Formats: sequence, C-alpha cells, structure tokens
Amino acid sequence: MEGYSAAEAPPTTVGKGKLPPGPRAPAPVQGLRYLRNPLEFYIGLQRRYGDIFTVSMPTLGQVVYVASPELVKTVFTSSPALVHAGEANAKILEPTFGANSLLILDEAQHMRHRKLLLPPFHGDQIRRHGKQMQEITRKQMEGWPIGEPFPLWPETQSIALNVIFQSVFGIPSGDRLATARKVIDDFYGPAKWIAMLPALRRDLGPLSPWRRFLRVRDALHAFVHEEIEIRRQQGEDAEQDSVLSIMLRARDEDGQPMSDEELRDELITTIGAGSETAATTLAWTMERVLRTPRVLAELRDSVKRGETEYLDATLKEALRTRPVFPELMRKLTGPMELGGYELPAGTGLRPAVVALHYREDLFPEPYEFRPERFLDGKTNTYSWIPFGGGVRRCIGAAFAEYEMRIVLREFIERADFSLPDPQPERVSLKTTLTPAKNTVVRLDRPLR
Repeated sequence: MEGYSAAEAPPTTVGKGKLPPGPRAPAPVQGLRYLRNPLEFYIGLQRRYGDIFTVSMPTLGQVVYVASPELVKTVFTSSPALVHAGEANAKILEPTFGANSLLILDEAQHMRHRKLLLPPFHGDQIRRHGKQMQEITRKQMEGWPIGEPFPLWPETQSIALNVIFQSVFGIPSGDRLATARKVIDDFYGPAKWIAMLPALRRDLGPLSPWRRFLRVRDALHAFVHEEIEIRRQQGEDAEQDSVLSIMLRARDEDGQPMSDEELRDELITTIGAGSETAATTLAWTMERVLRTPRVLAELRDSVKRGETEYLDATLKEALRTRPVFPELMRKLTGPMELGGYELPAGTGLRPAVVALHYREDLFPEPYEFRPERFLDGKTNTYSWIPFGGGVRRCIGAAFAEYEMRIVLREFIERADFSLPDPQPERVSLKTTLTPAKNTVVRLDRPLR
C-alpha cells in the first residue's frame, strides 16, 4: 500500500459541517499518488480510513469518498434534487459532450432525456444488432498479424467505434464510415487533454490547445448534424433499426421530440462513453484472462459447449478488478447526513468504485482474478458498481455488456493468443483506467 501510514487526520470543518478524516498530504501530493497508481490510491485509502474519508485533490478541492455498500446505497437512492451527478460531471465533461448530455443534466431534464433514450437500449432492440457486432469483430480480426506482438486495445477501440457508428448511427461501411472515424480520431486526442486539464480552456490564439479543440469539435458537430438529417430524410418508411432512428421517433410526455442539439450531444456522449467502456474492458479482460491459464481453459471449454454463464462471469470479474471509471462524481446541493457526518452543501461526493471492488469482506482475495465469484448470475447492486447505480446507472450498460459478450466469444473461439511480456500491465490513467502498454498480445496461429 502507498503512503497512508501517517496518523489519521482529524475531521475537517467546512462551513457548518465536518468532513470525515483523511490523509494530511496536500492536493498536489494526492494527485501524484493517484497518477502513479490509481488502483492502490483508492485501495490504500479505504483500508486506512474505512468506509468514508476526505481527500484534497487538484482542481476538485476536498472530496468525500464513500466505500461501503450501505453508504453507496444512500448516495444512489437519495433525492436527485439533493445529490447532483450532472453538476459534478460538468466541470470535466461538458466541453466534450455538451450541455445537453445525459451525463451533464440533473433532475427533471435528466429524467426527460433518460425516458427518451430508453427505447433503443431495450433488450429486444439491442439483440437486433448482434449479427452486425459479430461481423464487425470478425472483419477487424482478419487484419491481425500472426506471430508478431501487437497492441490489442486499439483493435478493441476500432471494433467498439465501428459498432457505435453502424449500430447507433446506422452508417454503412464505406466512405462515410471512414469519414466518421477520421472526425472522431481528430476530436478525441485534443478532447482528452481538455477534459483532464481545465487550465487549457483558454484561447491563446490559433495554435493554442483550446482553439484547436474548438475546431475539431465544430467538425464533429457538423458531421453529427449531417447524420441526423440523413436519418430524418430516410423517413418512417425506411427499414431503420439504428439507435439514432429510434431516437428521432421518440417523444416525451408532452409529445415533443429531442431537439437536434439534444440529439447531437447524446450521440457524442454515446460515442465517447459507450466506445471507451467496451474497448477498455475487452482489452483488460484479455490481459487478465491470458495471465490466468485456469480461467482461459474454463472459458474456452464453456464457449465450446455453447454456454454463456462463465463468459458473463469473466466480464463481470474484469469490470470488478479493472473498472473503467475509478469513481463516480456527485455534488450536494444541500446538507446531508452520511456515515455519521453532516456534510455541507457544495460537498463533492464520490462513490469510490475501485475501493469498493477491492474490499476483502465483499470479495475475498480481491487481487485474484476469479470469475467464479459471479457464477450465480447475481451481482450486489451496491457492491459491484462499474456502471453506477440508481437513476444515474449507465443507460447503455446492457448494450455494452451484450456487445462485449459477442466480441469476447469471437476472440476466444477464433484466436489463440499469448502474452510476450511476462509482467502484468500497469494501470494507466487516460481519462479512464487503461492498460499502460495497451495489452500487447501475439496471435500464435491463424484464426480458426
């Protein structure tokens, strides 16, 4: 464990409330600890300070973390008027996803968008895209070299993005798909830096990071608006099962559709949040599975038998040990009693996903990769939270899980991988928790 052997800090007074104890080190030190080892940062804090603790973090100030199922449940089930997720997310995500993103909205606006977005992410609708997801995966795998190490994460990113563009947008393969990929590639490089470093959001001239970001964001906005208009012109008579087509037909309780700006921001959110979750989880799953021969053998056998339980459990265990998002962001609009502390309005509140997933009382031997933990098919709503929870649970979780099952099955059935590097990959922070070396693998023989 890193750096938390000093005496426990006393509760900190903020306004009329007292924040829970936590490490004494200033924000820059905590930020460095976090960047150096994101997993052990949270795990060490929970084991030192328990279920609730306060940490000073760069740009965020003092943040209260909760790391027990009981406290997480309280946060997830509290009034959305008291616990704002959108307001907490906005500082980081609004420049990228826009003010109309489901991740940025709160209360009535959030619920309106959530209800409008539910139909295309329903189980029956999702399964319509299964064959397309399989074909996208197979086409990507055909380009893999044999006998030469290559990074798997860019490959899973490509698969996930193509699924988004073809299943969500309804873009067929061809020149338009190539244009979509270029627009996104141009956008997300600058976007990640703008999200991570708010200080860059200053216009210092044509060559400044902010001006460059605005240019590529304008290009992405223009592309998405073109796609919205293309789908709209296809009309009701066209056989359109894409998520965008269903979104265009959706109406709220007053009979109103989403505006084009609302559609645009939700689609950009789907591209970013949706593709990142699937791509990163698939890369981590293969890294963990290939370093656990017992799991690989059982996974292959179960897939050959046409069973899905062990495959599902493997993905759940990957999301436990390597959650894409290490914490969930909330902000209190009023005072709240939590864990014996009266937290004042304005407190940054974070369910600590990593800390919860590595609690020994919830997941014995938490560093072991053991899909068997999830073989009963059940997951505790407040112990396993890679997709959040409550009214803020990721609306695309079922879509992502379905996609990952299809892609992982193709990897296991058709490919024989090995890992050239005997050392496990470190966790790196690239807005999400990604493999530091992008999961370098080797394909040992031609695809089956």
